[in-house]
Amino acid sequence: MDKIWLQSYPPGMPAEINPDRYASLVQLLEESFSKFADRNAFVCMDKFLTYRELDANSQKLAAWLQSRGLTPGARVALMMPNVLQYPIALAAVLRAGYVVVNVNPLYTARELEHQITDSGAEAIIVLENFAHTVQKVMGKTPLRHVVVANMGELLGGAKGMVVNFVVRHVKKMVPEFSLPNMVSFKDALAQGARMTFKPATLKAGDVAFLQYTGGTTGPSKGATLTHRNVIANVLQSEAWSQPALGEAGGAPLTIVCALPLYHIFALTACAMWGMRMGALNVLIVNPRDIPGFVKELAKYRFNMLPAVNTLYNALVNNPAFAHLDFSGLRMCNGGGMAVQKAVADKWRDVTGVAIIEGYGLSETSPVATCNRADVAEFSGTIGLPVPSTDIAIIDDAGNPVAPGESGEIAIRGPQVMQGYWKQPAETAKVMTADGFFRSGDIGIMDERGYVKIVDRKKDMILVSGFNVYPNELEGVIAGHPGVLECAVVGVPDAHSGEAVKVFVVKKDPNLTTDDLLAYCKQEFTGYKRPKYIEFRDELPKTNVGKILRRALRDEKQADTVA
Repeated sequence: MDKIWLQSYPPGMPAEINPDRYASLVQLLEESFSKFADRNAFVCMDKFLTYRELDANSQKLAAWLQSRGLTPGARVALMMPNVLQYPIALAAVLRAGYVVVNVNPLYTARELEHQITDSGAEAIIVLENFAHTVQKVMGKTPLRHVVVANMGELLGGAKGMVVNFVVRHVKKMVPEFSLPNMVSFKDALAQGARMTFKPATLKAGDVAFLQYTGGTTGPSKGATLTHRNVIANVLQSEAWSQPALGEAGGAPLTIVCALPLYHIFALTACAMWGMRMGALNVLIVNPRDIPGFVKELAKYRFNMLPAVNTLYNALVNNPAFAHLDFSGLRMCNGGGMAVQKAVADKWRDVTGVAIIEGYGLSETSPVATCNRADVAEFSGTIGLPVPSTDIAIIDDAGNPVAPGESGEIAIRGPQVMQGYWKQPAETAKVMTADGFFRSGDIGIMDERGYVKIVDRKKDMILVSGFNVYPNELEGVIAGHPGVLECAVVGVPDAHSGEAVKVFVVKKDPNLTTDDLLAYCKQEFTGYKRPKYIEFRDELPKTNVGKILRRALRDEKQADTVA
């Protein structure tokens, strides 16, 4: 194919990277552990973790996991926010020869049960704040081993005890739970220190991550990412960022990691790429606490701040943020959802740095396109295909359309997943015969190779960078005894980009908005819950009875705020 985008690459940008440079992610990580041993790798709540300590602790935990009798390729779930235990566990699972299953810690029991059952995860490492959810699914899933971490255990001495006291007893953030055979994170490390770690024999084609996403439909499916997939995306990201940040192993970089590490954006762009670069990741446990977040930022001369539009917007609208030191800031990657021009303009005015918007999906590890790292202005596009990546704009029959015409964005490259975990039929729906992944997004490529998203082919809703799939929500909401039928659509929202709206035909005339809200709160994590509920006498349908979501989306709606 004619790679018209190469003409728009910055000087010196390679057209290709070598995804076979490392045999596995473990080789990449262990190279960094050795090369940057004395550097700080992560910091959380003022506690630093060096690359040497990350190496030692992850090896202890890997030895402990191996002692549980898990076979090579076993799935281990990680259910934690951005705390120091996460990178230790991440490295440990990979080094032990297992597969990481990232879990949103705010998932409800129903959502967790699906993901654990579907992945076949036999072990889980969870922060105690969310252990009560694990308790609810223990007897219904393959889980056999539970490691429970707590906020204070790695902070040391008095500080750790104070943090745990406040979290448990003052803020009451740890609901009661009972997991009789659980092991504490600290005990697992201590036991692992007395065990022999057996380095795993890994190949680039082995599975490294199951990254759950709805794909084109719900319920969620595991995007199967191999070691090679993620290595490729790390090296693509490294090459692409070089004009702004330099080469791996240069002057130590500081990355602000406010995006959740269980999300593919932060997993690759902060954790894996950061470790490859020998960077320090500043872990933000609760980025929704904007005043607290800004206070944390004030402690560091940070160089990179990847975020979604809603987070950039919240920061620039905090008065204290403008007084921070931005002299070290060199790159701000926007992704997960569309970056709004008004937000990008205000961000540049405050920080002096443009937001570099990119595009990707869980299925592409995630980066597929990105704007040049050396630009000074927000472009309003999702940029150019990164090295070793082909982008085709195709019609419904899979044929390329002419430059400037709209079609589905299709992606081919070494970062594209192997398929959906144990779902060959779903995989076949999104993969073309010549290896392109059909994204479901409608875009246009101009004559310079820049891509712009103009619409979404699938009914997915994008709430603050998180995918929400109407099929999943409709299937659960329809299970409420007071609901006859329902339809879920995304509607524009100034804060989150899109919000969830549900149209409901009542079976029980006494059903109220509050009834349905309480039900949804029990069944869905926060970003999936409807913001708007509207009751209807009937829903628009095709002549064969299929509900017309697009007709509901296109209506001028009188929203009932939930």
